[in-house]
Amino acid sequence: MELQFLGTGAGTPSRERNVTSISLSLSEYNRGSWLFDCGEGTQHQILRTPIKPGKIEKIFITHLHGDHIFGLPGLLTSRSMNGATEPLTLYGPVGIKTFVETSLQLSGSWLTFPLEIVEITAGEVCNDEQFRVTAFPLTHPVECYGYRIDEHDKPGALDAEQLKADGYLPGPYYYDLKQGRSVTLDDGRVVNGWDYVGSSIKGRSLAIFGDTAPTAAAADLAAGVDVMVHEATLEVAMEEKANGRGHSSTVQAARVAKESGAKRLIITHLSSRYLRQDCERLLDECRAVFPATEMAHDFAVFVV
Repeated sequence: MELQFLGTGAGTPSRERNVTSISLSLSEYNRGSWLFDCGEGTQHQILRTPIKPGKIEKIFITHLHGDHIFGLPGLLTSRSMNGATEPLTLYGPVGIKTFVETSLQLSGSWLTFPLEIVEITAGEVCNDEQFRVTAFPLTHPVECYGYRIDEHDKPGALDAEQLKADGYLPGPYYYDLKQGRSVTLDDGRVVNGWDYVGSSIKGRSLAIFGDTAPTAAAADLAAGVDVMVHEATLEVAMEEKANGRGHSSTVQAARVAKESGAKRLIITHLSSRYLRQDCERLLDECRAVFPATEMAHDFAVFVV
């Protein structure tokens, strides 16, 4: 899996950072991508990447502030004007359905693809063959969520050599055995896949926080994840101001990563007051607490 940051700024776009949107590529599963938030200008950012709007399967919205949703109407209508027919599911807090449907209706827009809008609460959001997504409530002036993405564990390696030694010659049924299923052969023999499959391979995990001040939910949202994405709107010297507006400082983001046992931290959602030359200082504030911290810039790609 790969994370690509389409916008890494807070509140308003700047010359160096657009507002929030993150893409998660699922190409290793022969699937398209998921989008987390869709701030104004997201479709313009996508034009500079390999992301195909028609292959976006799901969009997860953390909250309804404009810098996280104002790009939705444009992206949805452009997806239609380009002839997309693949279905898309949009998840977000209560109100996201009204926002999207009103925007499309008042602008006389139409969609060429099935759009399902799911208004979420805390808890499991979706669960498919490969992933489970859970929403956790955060601390912000409006209803806001963070999303935890857990990849299901994968079956271990199939011991093909032992199968052959036991008289089970290779065939299409090997696929079913690798999934741990029992197979009845043409000669009546029954083969239990679990007898020939090694230990399962633990799935990867990812936590993507929406905007938030320090919150108790962070411990469960990010517990032991491989990658944690967290806002770091302001430097530690401006921590009180950040918290007063429902945001976190650099050091607070790093503390969450350390205390939750995350393996890596990527900070994003930086105030437009910070320029490129300020980035190392902000990153150093995080690394003093949690050394495995990286900073996202627009179009940066991180492998999960």
